[in-house]
Amino acid sequence: MALAKTSAKNYIKKDDSYRDQLITEYLPYVKRIVHRIAVHLPSTIDIEDLMNVGVIGLIQAVDRYDPKRDNKFMTYAVFRIRGAVLSELRSRDFLSRANRRKIRNLENVHLKLEQKLGREVDDFEIAHELGIDIEQVHRTKQMSGISFISFEELGFSSKDEKEKLINYLIDSEDDALTVTRLKELKAAVARAIEKLPEKERLVISLYYLDELTMKETGMVLNVTESRVSQIHSQAIMRLRARLKKEKFIGD
Repeated sequence: MALAKTSAKNYIKKDDSYRDQLITEYLPYVKRIVHRIAVHLPSTIDIEDLMNVGVIGLIQAVDRYDPKRDNKFMTYAVFRIRGAVLSELRSRDFLSRANRRKIRNLENVHLKLEQKLGREVDDFEIAHELGIDIEQVHRTKQMSGISFISFEELGFSSKDEKEKLINYLIDSEDDALTVTRLKELKAAVARAIEKLPEKERLVISLYYLDELTMKETGMVLNVTESRVSQIHSQAIMRLRARLKKEKFIGD
């Protein structure tokens, strides 16, 4: 994608042909991001609709990108595309308050049981504690894998604060408070990942750092794509629980 990065760096907003070229070059990212999110969604969600929303996010990224921030357009575009898709899911009530409450309840029970028993707990124990069936536990854990941490949970609720956060993640020239909060979060996430069971830590590494798909990750680990999804959801739940324990995100 070297050509795309060069285009982004030299992009001039008045040049419509350059703008169209940049959008075309980054369209594959839309497909990749949507399909990575879709792994955690029920079959009733129309992927093509999410693709269209992702394209709108890409267009917004192209129109709002500041070329003075060097050649990091890809990072900015990924945030915009992913943010647009997640916003669409929230508007459809898939990531509604009720579903988020279910996720929080599951995470809180998981953390409470681990602290009480002094060991890892399984889904059957969580289901029994919540008074629900095992399939409901699996569905809730699947939902939890869509969005690791929201801006709101980190205390970035206003539009200006969210823009500040995005700009920091792209280019570290920002206010000291944002820098400090993000550095502390980064360190906390690193500590939490180190405490994960080996297989969960490996899935997180392959999926987020190496950017493999669930299917590709399954091939590396010699397990099914479905099993990778389960391991991923379990890892995300553990990470969120540990960040709650350290007061980085609220209950």
